[in-house]
Amino acid sequence: MAAMLQRLWNSGPVRAVRAFAAHPLVQRSFVVLTLAVFAYAAWVGLTQAPPDREMGDVQRIMYAHVPMVQMMLLAGTITFVCSVLYLFRASWKTDALAEASAELALVFGAIGTTLGSIWGRPTWGVYWAWDPRLTTVAILLVALAGYLALRRFVDDPERRAVWAAVTGIVIAVDVPIIYFSVKWWKSLHQVQSSPRTVDPQMVHALRWNITAFFLVFIVFLVVRYRIALAARVREVTVPDAAPSRTTQAVAS
Repeated sequence: MAAMLQRLWNSGPVRAVRAFAAHPLVQRSFVVLTLAVFAYAAWVGLTQAPPDREMGDVQRIMYAHVPMVQMMLLAGTITFVCSVLYLFRASWKTDALAEASAELALVFGAIGTTLGSIWGRPTWGVYWAWDPRLTTVAILLVALAGYLALRRFVDDPERRAVWAAVTGIVIAVDVPIIYFSVKWWKSLHQVQSSPRTVDPQMVHALRWNITAFFLVFIVFLVVRYRIALAARVREVTVPDAAPSRTTQAVAS
Protein backbone atom coordinates (compact mmCIF):
# COMPACT_ATOMS: atom_id res chain seq x y z
CA MET A 1 0.00 0.00 0.00
CA ALA A 2 2.82 2.39 0.90
CA ALA A 3 4.56 1.67 -2.42
CA MET A 4 1.31 2.25 -4.30
CA LEU A 5 0.76 5.61 -2.59
CA GLN A 6 4.38 6.54 -3.30
CA ARG A 7 3.94 5.80 -7.02
CA LEU A 8 0.72 7.79 -7.07
CA TRP A 9 2.45 10.73 -5.35
CA ASN A 10 5.26 10.72 -7.92
CA SER A 11 3.00 10.25 -10.96
CA GLY A 12 2.89 12.90 -13.66
CA PRO A 13 -0.60 14.33 -12.98
CA VAL A 14 -0.02 14.56 -9.24
CA ARG A 15 3.36 16.24 -9.75
CA ALA A 16 1.69 18.76 -12.05
CA VAL A 17 -0.92 19.52 -9.40
CA ARG A 18 1.79 19.84 -6.74
CA ALA A 19 3.78 22.24 -8.91
CA PHE A 20 0.65 24.32 -9.59
CA ALA A 21 -0.28 24.40 -5.90
CA ALA A 22 3.26 25.45 -4.95
CA HIS A 23 3.06 28.64 -7.03
CA PRO A 24 3.01 31.68 -4.69
CA LEU A 25 0.12 33.31 -6.54
CA VAL A 26 -1.98 30.17 -6.20
CA GLN A 27 -1.21 29.96 -2.50
CA ARG A 28 -2.09 33.59 -1.86
CA SER A 29 -5.30 33.19 -3.86
CA PHE A 30 -6.22 30.16 -1.79
CA VAL A 31 -5.71 32.10 1.45
CA VAL A 32 -7.87 34.95 0.14
CA LEU A 33 -10.55 32.45 -0.90
CA THR A 34 -10.42 30.88 2.56
CA LEU A 35 -10.87 34.23 4.29
CA ALA A 36 -13.79 35.12 2.00
CA VAL A 37 -15.56 31.80 2.56
CA PHE A 38 -14.95 32.01 6.29
CA ALA A 39 -16.39 35.53 6.47
CA TYR A 40 -19.47 34.53 4.45
CA ALA A 41 -20.01 31.40 6.55
CA ALA A 42 -19.79 33.39 9.78
CA TRP A 43 -22.27 35.95 8.42
CA VAL A 44 -24.72 33.23 7.41
CA GLY A 45 -24.43 31.42 10.71
CA LEU A 46 -24.76 34.52 12.87
CA THR A 47 -27.40 36.48 10.97
CA GLN A 48 -29.21 34.40 8.35
CA ALA A 49 -29.80 31.01 9.96
CA PRO A 50 -32.87 30.90 12.21
CA PRO A 51 -32.43 30.48 15.98
CA ASP A 52 -33.30 27.13 17.48
CA ARG A 53 -36.88 26.84 18.69
CA GLU A 54 -35.83 25.62 22.17
CA MET A 55 -32.24 26.83 22.66
CA GLY A 56 -32.48 30.19 20.92
CA ASP A 57 -29.41 31.99 19.65
CA VAL A 58 -26.98 29.98 21.80
CA GLN A 59 -27.47 27.18 19.28
CA ARG A 60 -25.44 29.20 16.77
CA ILE A 61 -22.31 27.90 18.53
CA MET A 62 -23.03 24.72 16.55
CA TYR A 63 -21.74 26.39 13.38
CA ALA A 64 -18.25 26.56 14.89
CA HIS A 65 -18.37 23.65 17.37
CA VAL A 66 -19.38 20.97 14.87
CA PRO A 67 -16.84 21.84 12.14
CA MET A 68 -14.00 22.11 14.66
CA VAL A 69 -14.72 18.69 16.12
CA GLN A 70 -14.94 17.29 12.60
CA MET A 71 -11.53 18.78 11.79
CA MET A 72 -10.17 17.21 14.98
CA LEU A 73 -11.34 13.78 13.82
CA LEU A 74 -10.00 14.40 10.31
CA ALA A 75 -6.61 15.44 11.67
CA GLY A 76 -6.50 12.39 13.92
CA THR A 77 -7.19 10.19 10.91
CA ILE A 78 -4.39 11.85 8.94
CA THR A 79 -2.01 11.26 11.84
CA PHE A 80 -2.98 7.58 11.84
CA VAL A 81 -2.47 7.17 8.08
CA CYS A 82 0.90 8.96 8.13
CA SER A 83 2.04 6.90 11.13
CA VAL A 84 1.22 3.64 9.36
CA LEU A 85 2.92 4.81 6.17
CA TYR A 86 6.04 5.82 8.10
CA LEU A 87 6.40 2.37 9.67
CA PHE A 88 6.07 0.69 6.26
CA ARG A 89 8.22 3.21 4.36
CA ALA A 90 10.16 5.67 6.48
CA SER A 91 9.95 9.22 5.14
CA TRP A 92 10.52 12.53 6.84
CA LYS A 93 7.61 13.91 4.84
CA THR A 94 5.06 11.53 6.35
CA ASP A 95 6.60 12.05 9.79
CA ALA A 96 6.31 15.83 9.42
CA LEU A 97 2.72 15.55 8.20
CA ALA A 98 1.85 13.30 11.15
CA GLU A 99 3.23 15.87 13.58
CA ALA A 100 1.43 18.75 11.86
CA SER A 101 -1.93 16.97 11.81
CA ALA A 102 -1.61 15.86 15.45
CA GLU A 103 -0.96 19.43 16.52
CA LEU A 104 -3.99 20.67 14.59
CA ALA A 105 -6.11 17.87 16.07
CA LEU A 106 -5.22 19.13 19.54
CA VAL A 107 -5.86 22.79 18.69
CA PHE A 108 -9.15 22.25 16.87
CA GLY A 109 -10.26 19.71 19.46
CA ALA A 110 -9.48 21.95 22.43
CA ILE A 111 -11.30 24.95 20.93
CA GLY A 112 -14.22 22.83 19.75
CA THR A 113 -14.57 21.23 23.19
CA THR A 114 -14.46 24.64 24.87
CA LEU A 115 -17.23 25.87 22.58
CA GLY A 116 -19.21 22.74 23.34
CA SER A 117 -18.87 23.41 27.06
CA ILE A 118 -20.14 26.97 26.61
CA TRP A 119 -23.05 25.57 24.61
CA GLY A 120 -23.70 22.89 27.22
CA ARG A 121 -24.06 25.26 30.18
CA PRO A 122 -27.45 26.76 29.17
CA THR A 123 -28.72 23.49 27.61
CA TRP A 124 -27.49 20.81 30.04
CA GLY A 125 -27.11 23.03 33.09
CA VAL A 126 -23.38 22.20 33.43
CA TYR A 127 -20.23 23.02 31.51
CA TRP A 128 -18.98 19.46 31.63
CA ALA A 129 -20.39 15.98 32.14
CA TRP A 130 -18.43 12.75 32.07
CA ASP A 131 -20.63 11.15 29.47
CA PRO A 132 -19.16 8.83 26.76
CA ARG A 133 -18.69 11.49 24.06
CA LEU A 134 -17.01 14.07 26.29
CA THR A 135 -14.91 11.49 28.11
CA THR A 136 -13.53 9.97 24.90
CA VAL A 137 -12.76 13.45 23.53
CA ALA A 138 -10.93 14.34 26.75
CA ILE A 139 -8.89 11.14 26.45
CA LEU A 140 -7.95 12.03 22.88
CA LEU A 141 -6.86 15.55 23.81
CA VAL A 142 -4.69 14.32 26.69
CA ALA A 143 -3.20 11.62 24.45
CA LEU A 144 -2.40 14.17 21.72
CA ALA A 145 -0.71 16.41 24.26
CA GLY A 146 1.39 13.42 25.35
CA TYR A 147 2.17 12.62 21.71
CA LEU A 148 3.51 16.12 21.09
CA ALA A 149 5.43 16.05 24.39
CA LEU A 150 7.05 12.77 23.29
CA ARG A 151 8.30 14.48 20.15
CA ARG A 152 9.91 17.23 22.22
CA PHE A 153 11.64 14.86 24.67
CA VAL A 154 13.32 12.49 22.18
CA ASP A 155 16.38 14.00 20.50
CA ASP A 156 17.21 11.30 17.95
CA PRO A 157 15.07 12.03 14.84
CA GLU A 158 14.69 8.43 13.68
CA ARG A 159 13.87 7.04 17.11
CA ARG A 160 11.46 9.91 17.70
CA ALA A 161 9.69 9.27 14.40
CA VAL A 162 9.26 5.53 15.11
CA TRP A 163 8.04 6.05 18.68
CA ALA A 164 5.69 8.80 17.52
CA ALA A 165 4.32 6.62 14.71
CA VAL A 166 3.49 3.79 17.11
CA THR A 167 1.95 6.26 19.56
CA GLY A 168 -0.07 7.91 16.79
CA ILE A 169 -1.55 4.56 15.76
CA VAL A 170 -2.56 3.74 19.33
CA ILE A 171 -4.11 7.18 19.85
CA ALA A 172 -6.10 6.93 16.61
CA VAL A 173 -8.08 4.02 18.05
CA ASP A 174 -10.02 6.66 20.00
CA VAL A 175 -11.18 8.47 16.83
CA PRO A 176 -13.90 5.99 15.76
CA ILE A 177 -14.86 5.49 19.41
CA ILE A 178 -15.57 9.23 19.67
CA TYR A 179 -17.67 9.18 16.53
CA PHE A 180 -19.78 6.16 17.51
CA SER A 181 -19.93 6.86 21.25
CA VAL A 182 -23.37 8.50 21.06
CA LYS A 183 -24.68 5.43 19.22
CA TRP A 184 -23.05 2.78 21.37
CA TRP A 185 -23.85 4.24 24.82
CA LYS A 186 -26.47 6.41 26.46
CA SER A 187 -25.18 9.97 26.35
CA LEU A 188 -26.22 13.49 27.21
CA HIS A 189 -24.66 14.52 23.93
CA GLN A 190 -26.95 14.50 20.94
CA VAL A 191 -26.23 12.47 17.83
CA GLN A 192 -23.56 14.29 15.79
CA SER A 193 -24.99 17.22 13.89
CA SER A 194 -24.76 17.07 10.11
CA PRO A 195 -26.78 18.39 7.14
CA ARG A 196 -28.86 15.20 7.44
CA THR A 197 -29.73 15.62 11.13
CA VAL A 198 -30.40 19.35 11.54
CA ASP A 199 -33.39 21.44 10.49
CA PRO A 200 -33.42 22.12 6.72
CA GLN A 201 -33.29 25.87 7.40
CA MET A 202 -29.94 25.40 9.16
CA VAL A 203 -28.36 23.16 6.53
CA HIS A 204 -27.09 26.02 4.37
CA ALA A 205 -25.24 27.69 7.25
CA LEU A 206 -23.81 24.41 8.54
CA ARG A 207 -22.50 23.36 5.14
CA TRP A 208 -20.83 26.70 4.56
CA ASN A 209 -19.19 26.65 7.97
CA ILE A 210 -17.94 23.09 7.53
CA THR A 211 -16.44 24.17 4.19
CA ALA A 212 -14.89 27.29 5.73
CA PHE A 213 -13.26 25.43 8.60
CA PHE A 214 -12.01 22.75 6.22
CA LEU A 215 -10.28 25.41 4.13
CA VAL A 216 -8.78 26.94 7.27
CA PHE A 217 -7.63 23.49 8.31
CA ILE A 218 -5.89 22.96 4.95
CA VAL A 219 -4.07 26.31 5.22
CA PHE A 220 -2.87 25.60 8.75
CA LEU A 221 -1.89 22.03 7.86
CA VAL A 222 0.25 23.10 4.90
CA VAL A 223 2.00 25.83 6.90
CA ARG A 224 2.63 23.57 9.89
CA TYR A 225 3.81 20.73 7.65
CA ARG A 226 6.40 22.96 5.99
CA ILE A 227 7.69 24.10 9.37
CA ALA A 228 7.98 20.50 10.59
CA LEU A 229 9.66 19.32 7.38
CA ALA A 230 12.18 22.18 7.49
CA ALA A 231 13.00 21.19 11.07
CA ARG A 232 13.63 17.58 9.95
CA VAL A 233 15.95 18.72 7.19
CA ARG A 234 17.97 20.81 9.65
CA GLU A 235 18.23 17.87 12.04
CA VAL A 236 19.47 15.30 9.51
CA THR A 237 21.80 17.63 7.62
CA VAL A 238 25.41 17.45 8.77
CA PRO A 239 27.04 20.93 8.85
CA ASP A 240 29.90 21.52 6.42
CA ALA A 241 29.32 18.23 4.71
CA ALA A 242 27.76 17.15 1.46
CA PRO A 243 24.09 16.35 1.93
CA SER A 244 23.25 12.66 1.99
CA ARG A 245 20.90 11.00 -0.47
CA THR A 246 18.22 10.87 2.25
CA THR A 247 18.52 14.57 2.98
CA GLN A 248 18.35 15.38 -0.71
CA ALA A 249 15.19 13.32 -1.04
CA VAL A 250 13.62 15.14 1.89
CA ALA A 251 14.49 18.55 0.52
CA SER A 252 13.07 17.76 -2.93
